Amino acid sequence: MLTGVSVMRAHRSSRVVALAAALVGLLALAGCSTPTVIEDSSVTVAMSRAFFSLNDRTSYGNSPANSQVLQATSSRFAAYDENSELVADTSFGTYQLLSNDPLTVRYTIANDVTWSDGVPVDAADLLLAWVANSGALNTKDFDDGPYIDEETGRYAEPFPSDVVHFDGATSEGLQYVTEMPEIGDDGRSLTLTWDRYFVDWPLVLEVGLPAHVVATKALKLTPTAVPDDETGAVSDADRVRDGETAKAALVEAIQEDDTAELSAIANVWNSGFNLERLPDDPSLLVSNGPYTITGFEAGDHLVLSANPNYRGDHRPVFETIRVRFMADPLAQVQALADGEVDVVTPRPNPDVVDALRRIAGGAAPGVTASDEPDREGAHGVTVLDGVDGTYEHLDLKFANSKNGSLDDRRVREAFLKVVPWRAILDAMVTPVLGEAQPRASQLFFPGAPGYEGSVADNGSRSLERVDVPGAKALLAEAGVAKPVVCIMFDPANPRRQEEFKLIRESASDAGFAVTNCSSPDWLNLLSTLGTYDASLFSWRVTNLSFTGIQAIYLTDGLSNLNDYSNPEVDALLATLSVTVDPAKQLELRQQIDAILFEDSYGLPLYQNPVIVAHDDSVSGIGIAPLAPGIFWNVWEWMPVVEASPSPSG
Repeated sequence: MLTGVSVMRAHRSSRVVALAAALVGLLALAGCSTPTVIEDSSVTVAMSRAFFSLNDRTSYGNSPANSQVLQATSSRFAAYDENSELVADTSFGTYQLLSNDPLTVRYTIANDVTWSDGVPVDAADLLLAWVANSGALNTKDFDDGPYIDEETGRYAEPFPSDVVHFDGATSEGLQYVTEMPEIGDDGRSLTLTWDRYFVDWPLVLEVGLPAHVVATKALKLTPTAVPDDETGAVSDADRVRDGETAKAALVEAIQEDDTAELSAIANVWNSGFNLERLPDDPSLLVSNGPYTITGFEAGDHLVLSANPNYRGDHRPVFETIRVRFMADPLAQVQALADGEVDVVTPRPNPDVVDALRRIAGGAAPGVTASDEPDREGAHGVTVLDGVDGTYEHLDLKFANSKNGSLDDRRVREAFLKVVPWRAILDAMVTPVLGEAQPRASQLFFPGAPGYEGSVADNGSRSLERVDVPGAKALLAEAGVAKPVVCIMFDPANPRRQEEFKLIRESASDAGFAVTNCSSPDWLNLLSTLGTYDASLFSWRVTNLSFTGIQAIYLTDGLSNLNDYSNPEVDALLATLSVTVDPAKQLELRQQIDAILFEDSYGLPLYQNPVIVAHDDSVSGIGIAPLAPGIFWNVWEWMPVVEASPSPSG
C-alpha cells in the first residue's frame, strides 16, 4: 500500500481531529478486524473523465470514465492489485474448476451477499451476465448499426420485439458458452460449460447489473409491497419478495428463450442504466459493492455513500466520497492546493509535475512533502507516480498498405533501427516520471511475471539505440533506396505529433521518407485497406488475458489491424489457448514475443505515465496499473491518525 504522512500544521480543522479520534476509537474496539464506516467522514476526489453509465459492458458504456466509478460500487470474484496480481475476493464469491474437458466451472455467490436494497445477489444475476455477454440468445445476423445515434453513440430507440440483441462484451470468452448454464440447487451458483477450452476463464464472469431491477423494468412488473402509511418505507421482507419474483421471471425468460421478453430485457440492459441526471427511480442505483451512488450531476459531480448492506471484506471507512469531474489537469492541482479536493488524478504533463512540486514543497513524484503548505488548516501533499495499463506503440503494416514499402522484412527491420525509441521516451515520459524505461515487450506488462525473462531473449534491446549504418545496410541488401513510410495517427493529439516528428527526422538519416497520414478519422482508417504504412496509437489493457493477445496477433484476429500473419505464431496461440499449466503458458508467450520482434512487428514504446496526488489527511491511496481508476482499493482509504503527545520524565 502506498501511503503518505507528513508533518501536520498546528491549525488543524476540528473535522480532521474528530475523524482521527473516531478512527482511533474504532480501531481500538475492532482490534484487527475490518474497520467500519466513520460517521460524517468524507473525502473529495477530482477525476479527469466524467461518469455517464452504470453499465460498462456495452459498446456505449465501455469507458474508463464509468469503470473507475464502478470499482467502488461493484464486487467481483477477483481483481488485479498494485502488483498486477489477480486477487480473489472470497467474501463475494468463488469459482471452482470442475473439469478441463469439457471446461466446466461453477461460480458461487457467498452467503449473505446482497444488493444495497437488501435483495440477495444470486444465480439469477450471474445468468443475466451470461446471456448479456455471451450473445448466445441474440438474434442471428441482426445489424444494430441503424439504431445507433451517430452524435451520441447511444441506441436511439429500442429494438423490435421480435429481435433479441444484448450489446455485451461478446468477444471476451463467454461467447464460447453456448449451452444453457445450470443453476445450482442452492440458488446461488451457476455452472458454465465451454464449447472449447478457454484459458482465461477466471476473468470472464462478473455480476454487473441487478437482475431483479432489469426484470422489473423490462417486464413492467408491479411491486406488491405496500409502503408504510407513516414512513412511506417498504419493509425489507416485502422488497426481497418482489425482487425474488422479478428474478424468477427473468430466469424463466432466459431458460425458455422467450423472444419477446428477452427483447425487452435486452433493451433495458443496453440502455436503461445510462445516466444524464440522478434518476427518479432509486432502484437503478442499487449496488453490491462498498459504495452506492447517491448524488449525480452529469459532467459536474457524483456522490458515493457507504453501502449499509455491504458485508464483505472490503468494508469502507469513509462514509462519503465526493467526486468532481475536472478535465483540466492544472485545475485539479489548484483545487488540491486550495483544499477543495483531497485526491487528484490529473493527466500528467510537465506543467502538472511542476505545479504539484510547488504545492508539495518541492518534492518530486513518489516522495511525501514534509514542508508545510501555505493554506490554513492544511496538511502536506504526497505525489505518487507510476504507469497504467495503456501503452503507446508503433505498428508496421504487413500487407494492404499505402506504399507497400514495409512488405519486405529487411525494410521493416531497417525502419525500426532508426526509430528514436530513447528520444521518444525522454520527450514523452521522462518529464513526468524522471528516469523512464521503455516497454520492451509486445506481450508482457513491465513488472508482470515473465517480463524480464522475455526482454532478455526477445531481441528488443538491440533497438533501443538508433543504428543508421545498420539500417542503410539492410536497405542496400533489400535493393531499396528511398522507401516511403506514411504514418497514421490522431492529428489532434500533441503527443502523437511529437512522436511523428521525432521518427521522421531520425529515419531521414537512413534515407526513409516519412510522410503524414494522420486523420481525424484515424480510428476507422486503421482497418481500411491502403491508407497507411505504419501507425501510432495506444492499446488500453485491463487484464493479462490470452484473449487480448490472440485478438491482436492471430491471423484474422479481431484486433489485427496491420495484417500481421505468421503460421508459427498462429500455432503457438492455438497451443496457448488450450494450455492449462501456468509455467507452460508463460513459456509460450515468451516464444511469441521473440517471434514478433524477429518479424519486426513494430515497437511497443512505453507505458503511459500516471500521477496521483493526495492530501496527507488521507491514507491508503495507491496506483494499480491494470485498474481503470483510483478506486481499486477504496476500502483501504482512511483518515490519518496523528499520534498524540504523551508526558515523559
